[in-house]
Amino acid sequence: MTDTAIKVEDAAEPSALAALKIGPLPITVYVPAALVCAAAVYSGKLPNDVIGGLSVLMLLGFLLGKLGQTIPLLKRIGGTAIMCLFVPAALVAYGLMPETALKAMATTFRTANFQYFFIACLVAGSILGMPHRVLVQGFLRMFVPLLVGTLSAIAIGVTVGLLFGHSPKETFFFVIIPIIGGGLAEGVLPLSIAYAEMLHRPQGELVAQMVPAALLGNVVAIVAAGLLARLAEKRRDLNGRGMLVKTGDDDILGPARSDHPIDLGLLGAGIVLSCVLFVLGMVLAPYTGIPGPILMIIAAVALKLTKLLPAEMELGAYQINKFMSTNLTFAILVAMGALLVSWQQLVASFNPGYIAICTTTVLAMVTSGFFVGKWLNMYPVEAAIVTACHSGLGGTGDVAILGAADRMGLMAFAQIATRVGGAIMIVIATLAMKVVY
Repeated sequence: MTDTAIKVEDAAEPSALAALKIGPLPITVYVPAALVCAAAVYSGKLPNDVIGGLSVLMLLGFLLGKLGQTIPLLKRIGGTAIMCLFVPAALVAYGLMPETALKAMATTFRTANFQYFFIACLVAGSILGMPHRVLVQGFLRMFVPLLVGTLSAIAIGVTVGLLFGHSPKETFFFVIIPIIGGGLAEGVLPLSIAYAEMLHRPQGELVAQMVPAALLGNVVAIVAAGLLARLAEKRRDLNGRGMLVKTGDDDILGPARSDHPIDLGLLGAGIVLSCVLFVLGMVLAPYTGIPGPILMIIAAVALKLTKLLPAEMELGAYQINKFMSTNLTFAILVAMGALLVSWQQLVASFNPGYIAICTTTVLAMVTSGFFVGKWLNMYPVEAAIVTACHSGLGGTGDVAILGAADRMGLMAFAQIATRVGGAIMIVIATLAMKVVY
């Protein structure tokens, strides 16, 4: 090799390093930023507020997301969501997460309720960014695969439970229902209260019994969503690219085209719309008995169908949706893993029978959604992913599932599947327990 060639190679190395990115940050920016944040954490100077919390969450989220996208096998099964959820959970469980960082995360995620701000922006943008026909057809058709998927999940789950020596009652009430009940706060918590009254058992004992099923079911749904996304890359006929219903029109965003220039003023309008719709849901919830997030969806759908909003306002909601999903999804997943996922409970649930019941329950639901969706002229991959969200851990579980499939635009449909589907299952389980027990 000549001296000239060596010099060229040497000159190319710094540019190759500079081209490496962790999230949107070049590594030459990421490393100093991470060092500053680490110094603040270990010196106890990290602000215990949204600034400190987002610094930790975004830097850690970008890193774990990059690893999830890079590790060969993991990247094919939703590795970004898996890494962002379970690495922080393990760090907390083994005492490796600094207390200062954990407090700042909790302040951002819980006290400041940043998770709901994130979900509000996703829901409002995904609804207001859809064409009318996609919105109407999607909401009308999604309940069919959801119903068939739920019945299939119950039948398969109970059958597999019998094979491993579990009674149908035990499998249905304590494994299947926690998986499809809408999450922890919305599902397991009210279930545990109802079960405790009817079975005369301590609520804490029942929560501990049901939480592993909900967690493990969500993990299976995340992996399934990741695999569905890989299938969509190979089979374009199955891939709606985030659109649920086949309409014969590739322009799935209507006036909110993805190639429209970013308008900073409209981003502000999108934030205001998202927040006001969420507040409206919270205000009306006590008077209607309907959960606030569902009322938010109803209000957004009404705005879209009545065409009361100018097209540029819809564009603003869509653009803030894209901004949030692009930059903050990994951060929200890290917060979920550190603050909501119990590593000990997850590990304790790993026995063959329990894993088999949870896995087959979710896979039966996803498979049903795939084939029923295809029959209903929906995109099978998207129909299966939305059906998988029926086993999500509330809104944050939907973020993990959709994040694994890179289908955050389906958030509105996912929320319906999780919250409405979960609420229906809680009512059915409570009434059934009164009869059975």
